[in-house]
Amino acid sequence: MKELIKVTSREDIFSKYIGTPVEKLLLSHNLGQLDGQYSSAELLIGMCMDNRKQLNIPSNFAYILRTGGGNLRFSEFKVSYAVSVGGVKAIALIGHNNCGMVNLMSKKNKFVNGLVENAGWDEKRAEEHFMNFAPMFEIDDEVDFLLSEAVRLRMKYPKVLVAPLMYNVEDNLLYLVREE
Repeated sequence: MKELIKVTSREDIFSKYIGTPVEKLLLSHNLGQLDGQYSSAELLIGMCMDNRKQLNIPSNFAYILRTGGGNLRFSEFKVSYAVSVGGVKAIALIGHNNCGMVNLMSKKNKFVNGLVENAGWDEKRAEEHFMNFAPMFEIDDEVDFLLSEAVRLRMKYPKVLVAPLMYNVEDNLLYLVREE
């Protein structure tokens, strides 16, 4: 059972995140408790490129990678950079509801037509482009993908805390995902 926990107070935050940059992210974004000045990033945030999501965090607090669906599979060098050179010890992987990468194949015609009309592509090239890349980026379910990506990142970076979070585009809050 996938359970989302709304964070409306510090008491809602899972104990494994207390005292970590994930706690600071939740306190900052959901509760408006901005926590000081930062001279370097403490956290890597991987989140969707969707324009409906904006985080309320202090300057210099986090590296942010925005990709379709929050999929970091093709951004691993950037993740490794943030961990190795940037020194981050935690990753907040943020999915969101109503993600455009869910059921991407159903958007093929709109995608192809959009490239033809808006970018000047010919239809055959636009369709080939879609068919070459859509399977790499399509996700079946936002929460399932988020959890599988968290497991994958934990295996790749075993000393890094990876926190799967969901952004609700209706209330603009971050939710914890109970993984048990």
